[in-house]
Amino acid sequence: MTGQPVDGEAVKTLRVARSEARLLVPALMFIALVVAAVASLGTPLITSVATSFHVSLGSAQWTLTVALLSGAVATPVLGRLGAGPHRRTTILATLAVVVAGSALTVLPLPFAWLLAGRAAQGVGLGLTALMMGVARDHLPEERSAAVIALISVVSVIGAGVGYPLAALLAQLGGVRAAYGLGLVVTAAALLTAWRSMPEAPEGRSAHLDVAGAVVLAAALLLVLLLAGERNLWSRHLAVAAGLAVVAVVLLCVWAVIELRGTTPLVDVRAVRHPAVAGANLAMFVGGIGMYLLLTLITRYAQTPHGAGYGFGLTTFVAGLVLIPFSVLGFVAGKLTPRIRTRIADPLLLAGSAVVVGGGFALFAAARSDLAELFAAMGVLGFGVGGFSAAMPGVILAVTPKSETSSAMSFNYVVRSVGYSLGSAVGGLILAAGTGPGRLFPDDSAYTTAALVGIGAMAITALTSLALARRRSSETNP
Repeated sequence: MTGQPVDGEAVKTLRVARSEARLLVPALMFIALVVAAVASLGTPLITSVATSFHVSLGSAQWTLTVALLSGAVATPVLGRLGAGPHRRTTILATLAVVVAGSALTVLPLPFAWLLAGRAAQGVGLGLTALMMGVARDHLPEERSAAVIALISVVSVIGAGVGYPLAALLAQLGGVRAAYGLGLVVTAAALLTAWRSMPEAPEGRSAHLDVAGAVVLAAALLLVLLLAGERNLWSRHLAVAAGLAVVAVVLLCVWAVIELRGTTPLVDVRAVRHPAVAGANLAMFVGGIGMYLLLTLITRYAQTPHGAGYGFGLTTFVAGLVLIPFSVLGFVAGKLTPRIRTRIADPLLLAGSAVVVGGGFALFAAARSDLAELFAAMGVLGFGVGGFSAAMPGVILAVTPKSETSSAMSFNYVVRSVGYSLGSAVGGLILAAGTGPGRLFPDDSAYTTAALVGIGAMAITALTSLALARRRSSETNP
């Protein structure tokens, strides 16, 4: 008699645990998608913000830049906090900050408050690595690898989801309506996290390296500022060069702090592991190329016919060009875990880099028809999806479970810097190809930029092949 209630309670507990496990995977995907999509909301709304708030396009551009900056700064800090015993609290608190920032973007407040709200929204970008940590801790190994790969992919294709929706809402109801979408989905993400996020496993400890966090934040701020403010290089070259030197010095100081500290923000010794260092190098160079092509295609699609090329698409229709990117990126993410059973992750990185290079080649050779732009964007999406899905496997193969969030957060900082530099490189090449007194660059400037992108992806592929060769020599001495 006394055993029956206990058995019934055990069955009930088991059912609850299985239910929570079923809810966990979609919750992780949803949160990763939301934070990526909300951070990208600034891209299609720059012109609308400039008009609505009566500011310059340069000032309006900061609605995107500030989100990327805050995300890059917050990511390593959240990665370290997520490695500790208070991961659930960290996730909920971060999403609460994102929701508060989303509210600031919707309320009828001055432009400065909009920037503050966008900065708060950008903090959410640091949650992607924490979602991976949760998956690795609470799912079986085979299942967690596939889920982590998809989380990585979703964090990239989120921009393709948010862009057309935000553009449509801005067209129908203004910029506040578009940002209202961010408030709704971030509130839903917070509720989802509160219902589904488990506590971290027992025995974890993580002390925040405040000095390292401050120095790294300052260095990243300078790096991303220099990447985003192209006018600074053209008008104040000496100042830009000086800030670049300061950024390098700060990064060196940060590395010394991390090496000497007992509780580093990022385990630099682990980052120096050949597999991790090679993967981060591939991510950096590959990120430059991937974002360069994304920028080229969307800008080309919106260039008016009067320039002698382009399609003059509205912001919303141009956003639809991103649909092949998102769809094929997700397809690649779903296929990658199956392919990983036969092909090593570094080889998948190399193959994906070649695919992205093929997208550049297609764009360089054929862009006179809108269907060709859709095709190039689809090839890019498939390559980026495969690359993003394979990247965690390379890093986590040599990373302890307890350091999952920290290791992947550093990789995402590298990705953010690469993306920012890719956007800057594209802008500089197109600016150099713009004749005196002309508003738009020559068509040949796009070809030049595409050739630069092919070079970047070639370097990425070679780096990945070197990783594959090293792994092969280690497994077959």
